[in-house]
Amino acid sequence: MRRLYEVKLGWILLAIVGLFTVSSAFGYEEAKVSNAGTITGKVVLKGPVPEPRIFPLVLYPFGPFCKKISDGEGNVRLKEFIVGKAGGLGDAVIAIVGVKKGKPFKPIKSNFVAVDCMFHPAEVPDNEQFSLEADGKLHHEHPNVTVLENHQPISMINKDPVIHNIQVFQNEKGNIILNVPLPVSTDPRGGMLNFASGKRISQMICGMHEFMQSWGFVVDNPYYTKTKKGGEFVIDKLPPGTYKIIAWHPHFKIIQKEVTVPADGNVTINFEFDSKEVQRPIYETQKDRRISPATPHDHMLEEGDDQIIIE
Repeated sequence: MRRLYEVKLGWILLAIVGLFTVSSAFGYEEAKVSNAGTITGKVVLKGPVPEPRIFPLVLYPFGPFCKKISDGEGNVRLKEFIVGKAGGLGDAVIAIVGVKKGKPFKPIKSNFVAVDCMFHPAEVPDNEQFSLEADGKLHHEHPNVTVLENHQPISMINKDPVIHNIQVFQNEKGNIILNVPLPVSTDPRGGMLNFASGKRISQMICGMHEFMQSWGFVVDNPYYTKTKKGGEFVIDKLPPGTYKIIAWHPHFKIIQKEVTVPADGNVTINFEFDSKEVQRPIYETQKDRRISPATPHDHMLEEGDDQIIIE
C-alpha cells in the first residue's frame, strides 16, 4: 500500500514539474518596456459584402421565442461581416506572434450571455447589439468574434427562458473540446478551454440553435486587438524589433506579414481580405437543403398535395 502511495506521489510531482517546465518554456514575462513603439493600420474587405447566412426558424426548437431576432420572414439572417466606409472590416483580430516579454498581460475573461437566442460577450453593451439599417429598421448585429486564452475558463449565463447548450469546437482539427448544457438558470455554466498546442481558431455553437454562433481566436501575449467598425486598429507599447503580425476574420485564412517596430516610433501596416475567398462550412455548399429560405407563404405544399403548413 505504501509503495502504491509513493508511486502515485511520484507521478503527481512529475506532473507538477512538467507543467512548470511547459509554463516556463512557453510562458510570457512581464517587463518594463523601454523605447516602445506602436503599430497602426486598417483591415479592409475587397469586393462585395458576403450575403448573411440564412437559418429557417422552422428547423429549430422554441421558434416563437427566437423570432425576436428573425427577419420577419421566418428566418434568422446571421450578419457576419461588419463593413464600414472604404471597405473597412470590423471584428478582425490582429495579433503579434511570439512575443515573450513586454507590457502586462492580464488574464482574458471569457464571459458570455445567451440572450434573445444569441451568444454575446458579457461586456458588450445592449446598444452595440443592434444597428439602424438603410431600410429604417432596427437589425440585430451579432458581436461575432472574441479573443481567448488557452487553459482559461469560459462561462455563460442563460438569460433566455428556453434551454440552450454550449459546444466549443477547435476548428483546425474539427473536434469538440467543450460541451455544456445551458438550462434556464441565473447560475453561470462553462468549463476549461484546452486547445491543442499551436491551434488558435475556435467556434462556439448552441447544440439546439445552429445560428447561435461565436468565433474565438487564441492569443498568448497582450499584443493583440480587434478592429473597430471602420477596420482601424492600434497595438502599442511594443519593444522595438521585427515581428510576425497576423490578421484573422471568420471564414478567411490567416494573413501573416512581417513588421519592424522602431524605437519610440510608429509603423503602419494594412491588411486586405478578398470576399471571393470566403470559406463557408462544407454542408452549406450543398445545392439541395432540407428546406430553403423563403417567405412564410412558400412553406405550404403545392396545390393538390396535403395542405400541411410547416412554418
